[in-house]
Amino acid sequence: MEFHNYYREIKDNYLVEFHDIDKVLCIVYNMLVKSWNPTKIMEHIMIISFAGHSVITAKDRVKEILKEQIRQLIANETNITCYLGGYGDFDNICATVCRELKHEFAGIELVYVAPYLRLSEQTKIKEMQFYRLCDTSVYPPIENVPPKFAILKRNEWMMTNADTVIVYVHRNYGGAYQSLLIAKRKQKQVINICDFIKC
Repeated sequence: MEFHNYYREIKDNYLVEFHDIDKVLCIVYNMLVKSWNPTKIMEHIMIISFAGHSVITAKDRVKEILKEQIRQLIANETNITCYLGGYGDFDNICATVCRELKHEFAGIELVYVAPYLRLSEQTKIKEMQFYRLCDTSVYPPIENVPPKFAILKRNEWMMTNADTVIVYVHRNYGGAYQSLLIAKRKQKQVINICDFIKC
């Protein structure tokens, strides 16, 4: 059997019997070469997640510092994904700042990370996309988590999958503090806005 026939059978049927190991190695090598995209492999997307208290003061000052910190992070990046939570004061400030920076940096993608699959959440996502409050949304693999723990597990996923985590945390309890601990445990780069102002 000719080489191209072997290759066609793998591509179309995904299962074929081989008797010549040299041909198998050659086919695998050919498939890897054809699927290899050096641009995608070399291209890095910085992921930024956020976590903070639901009620904060000095919102204008927090927004100012937050924007400056994100600018510094993305100055040398081509593609940035911002994971947005969508609950509470700090999340709202983060979403606003990210939308404003999107006008300055074309490579920013805003992703709302949904904690629930329920209908009300789907309606919220549609409204966010309609008003361009986010580019897209994702739902982490937390479908088996009880609803009362959904936000906590969603936040854990956001911390785990980020390169950098920006927080507004000034007390050692609550959901934001738990997110901070997760980020530190996962050895993420952590920026606490409260280090720049008196919280």
